[in-house]
Amino acid sequence: MSLSIRQHVSLKPYNSFGVEVQARAFAEAHDDDEVREALAHARAHGLSLLVIGGGSNLLLTGDQDALVLRMASRGLRILADDGERVLVEAEAGEPWHPFVLWTLEQGLGGLENLSLIPGTVGAAPMQNIGAYGVELKDVFAGLTALDRQSGELRDFVLEECRFAYRDSLFKQQPGRWLILRVRFALSRRPTLHLDYGPVCQRLAEQGIERPTPKDVSRAICAIRSEKLPDPAQLGNAGSFFKNPVVSAERAARLRQQHADLVAYPQPDGQVKLAAGWLIERAGWKGFRDGDAGVHRLQALVLVNYGKASGRQLLDLARRIQVDVAARFGVELEIEPNVL
Repeated sequence: MSLSIRQHVSLKPYNSFGVEVQARAFAEAHDDDEVREALAHARAHGLSLLVIGGGSNLLLTGDQDALVLRMASRGLRILADDGERVLVEAEAGEPWHPFVLWTLEQGLGGLENLSLIPGTVGAAPMQNIGAYGVELKDVFAGLTALDRQSGELRDFVLEECRFAYRDSLFKQQPGRWLILRVRFALSRRPTLHLDYGPVCQRLAEQGIERPTPKDVSRAICAIRSEKLPDPAQLGNAGSFFKNPVVSAERAARLRQQHADLVAYPQPDGQVKLAAGWLIERAGWKGFRDGDAGVHRLQALVLVNYGKASGRQLLDLARRIQVDVAARFGVELEIEPNVL
């Protein structure tokens, strides 16, 4: 299959904020050969290459003078199964949530807490996606990436990926690695992670005393659907700010001033604060300026009510950062990639 490259393409359908910007060139790669074709085309025409998946972790603030390559490769396979531990591989272009549902249909546990996260499999390691007490690194078994500098394929194991909170080697070295497929270690006898109160509460309300991974997935889907807007209905990129991590001393001082501070002690002695609580306490929840706004139910989510530009959304984010820093002495870091 030969790569089809189009010129001057709107990226509105390819970013979950629904921001209207154009790509100088655009293509979709369905396999490794088409990825290599795209790299060669970009080099030959002096273009930078911007690789996207589901566009759910992007804020585009202007037209992209680049070849935008959307990863559209598909394929799910079981590589090994000893009756308990199962090694699964997914191509980068696979949509994340349908992949999670596929693993559950195979009777495999491990990804249920990561249900309903938007985006693609290939983008998941970039951010080390996480939710409800589980991060991708907890079930990660390796990935294959193309080195854009040398053109060679490389397999990565867990230790080489430098996974951290919403971070990885692949995010730290932008433009170097193009993730082609990812492997996961899942289980037929899963250990459920039910540390988050809302999940336990939802299961209890349903009278489920011995939940299965499917039960946990359904509960989390219901919770997320109630709290987070559907990008197909209201443009957004999910959580817009990372939960800030501060010293125990700083957290203690904040708790003296705000007894209801939402905070989570970390293994290293630091404390992770809930960015949504900080933003809501600062009065931004439900705020709207033109078509750029903060969601009325979840202060952590910035939304595009229709025709907001990426720059308008970024300006709103900057205003929130300045205000939270002034009120609480805490710096908020933007989670999506701003381009």
